[in-house]
Amino acid sequence: MQREQSPARLHQSLGEEKPGSVLGHCSSLCYLQVSISSGNASKGSWQAGDISLICSAGLFKASFLPGQKALSIGHSQEGFMSLNSTAFSHPPYFLLIGIPGLEEEQFWIAFPFCIMYGVALLGNITLLLIIKAEPSLHEPMFLFLAMLAFTDLVLSTSTLPKMLSIFWLGFGEIGFPSCLTQMFFIHTFSTVESGVLSAMALDRFVAICCPLRHSTILSGPVVVALVSLVLVRGVLLVSPTCFLVHQRRFCQHHIIAHSYCEHMAVVKLACGDTRANVTYGLFVALLVTGTDLVLISVSYTMILRVVARLPSREAQLKAFSTCTSHVCVILAFYTPALFTVLAHRFGQGIPPPVHIVVANLYLLVPPTLNPIVYGVRTKKLWDRVVRLFQRKGT
Repeated sequence: MQREQSPARLHQSLGEEKPGSVLGHCSSLCYLQVSISSGNASKGSWQAGDISLICSAGLFKASFLPGQKALSIGHSQEGFMSLNSTAFSHPPYFLLIGIPGLEEEQFWIAFPFCIMYGVALLGNITLLLIIKAEPSLHEPMFLFLAMLAFTDLVLSTSTLPKMLSIFWLGFGEIGFPSCLTQMFFIHTFSTVESGVLSAMALDRFVAICCPLRHSTILSGPVVVALVSLVLVRGVLLVSPTCFLVHQRRFCQHHIIAHSYCEHMAVVKLACGDTRANVTYGLFVALLVTGTDLVLISVSYTMILRVVARLPSREAQLKAFSTCTSHVCVILAFYTPALFTVLAHRFGQGIPPPVHIVVANLYLLVPPTLNPIVYGVRTKKLWDRVVRLFQRKGT
């Protein structure tokens, strides 16, 4: 099916456009995307650009070249047809739509997200300041906790401000370089957080199984080396992911059915064979979660064996109490993380709103809960927090 439409008739709905793009919401299931390089619609001429109507029934696309006085609109069963055979290498921008299927409700969903983001900022910044100010907290456990707080700040700040602008203001447009940058920070620091949690499990193992040699085994240089290793691992594993995305051509529509630039959500828009992207992304996810969960499991297995041999129940409970905060944080991080990774690849039957909401909580719940859990459950840290507020009150 093809038909001709003059620029004058299109101008009735678009008006006079400067270089740039226009996105119109046609219905709950359709989006009209217009990209214009230069020209004047009122005079009936454009130089280059494309128009896409993305609906649940498929993708309608119109392409126009310099000197064209009419637009040709086509539709194919595959959902895409462009009369311009030149594929677009990199789009100037993507459009994040937030939570698909909850476009009306996401305005209200943003309020609890904003509150959680505020708690995450306040809690993690407070942790960093207290650990830095108190020399008695310069121990491996609290140094790892400081790294965890820094990681949580980066993760939440990489996504929440943009997410709130989508939910409240409808500013879903994000440039291609900005999208890649956001993707890099999200996946790199998710990998770093997983590594820090495994390092904290190692710290608990040494503290309970070798208490007399704890400060010797996990000395300052060793802690710095572990943190550096975790950070370098994240950068080295995630950088090829962003490079592979940068090598892809994006000749289809540029609407991301997500509230941030998640790797697989962007890859789904690429043209051609994307098996390398999918395979490497799955490899990194399984490598990171697999190795870190194995290390955590081995550490806690050894801890349980040692604790079970303690003579009194009171000593056993005291030993376990030093690990409960870490176990809570592990569950809060890995449960939504594994769900998000597997849902993109094997969860075709999962409703999109459920998938996207869980993906958002994956980046928001751990940064919110971590300072609360550790602040309440760790007596040494809680005492410093109470002392800090008592000083401000006097």
